[in-house]
Amino acid sequence: MKRKMPLLIAMLSLLPGPVLAHPHIFIDAKFEVVAAPDGSISELRNAWTFDQVFSSSVVVDFDKAGNPTLTPSELKAVGKTVKDSLAQYGYYTNVTSNGKAVPMAKPDAIQADYKDGSLILTFSLKPEQKTFLKGNTIFGIYDKTLYTAVDFATDNDMTVSGVNMARCKRKVIRPNPKEVMAENQAALTSMFFSDPKGTDYSLLVATRLEVQC
Repeated sequence: MKRKMPLLIAMLSLLPGPVLAHPHIFIDAKFEVVAAPDGSISELRNAWTFDQVFSSSVVVDFDKAGNPTLTPSELKAVGKTVKDSLAQYGYYTNVTSNGKAVPMAKPDAIQADYKDGSLILTFSLKPEQKTFLKGNTIFGIYDKTLYTAVDFATDNDMTVSGVNMARCKRKVIRPNPKEVMAENQAALTSMFFSDPKGTDYSLLVATRLEVQC
């Protein structure tokens, strides 16, 4: 009998269009840009806490012992599954340096934990090539398909650290979706026909961190 596809993979891999799309998975996120002493990006640290409804579905899918929790080996399997399934989406991490996209390498591993009914994932990403924090660097953590909502509760949940980062200015941008729709209605209609996956709209409304050095 063919094995049922895990809910974790199925839910993270759907690609609904923007007109019908609304978030089905909710993440309370924390994000940190770590700068090396030479001013380059050392790593991007992510910590994601998933909503309890989705978390419970992961427990059902990965719990082999039949108890309402996940063992270390089961959590390791969850981390590996997410690492493999989210690779095609760049781990929801989008970085540009002075307008140019900065590709990220795959994480070495994704650590999974389960606390108080919530799945927690932590992992670090590094640029494929050395990238300096020079000029304007923008960091966005969002799902281009609009299926998963990534939320930062406060501006302090998007931070920058490093010995020389005092020279840089940090700003968290939180676009208002209603204002974006009102100001870009015609453009968004055109975007839908050229980009039915919602990539452009998700970029316009995503919370992002801007670092100017």
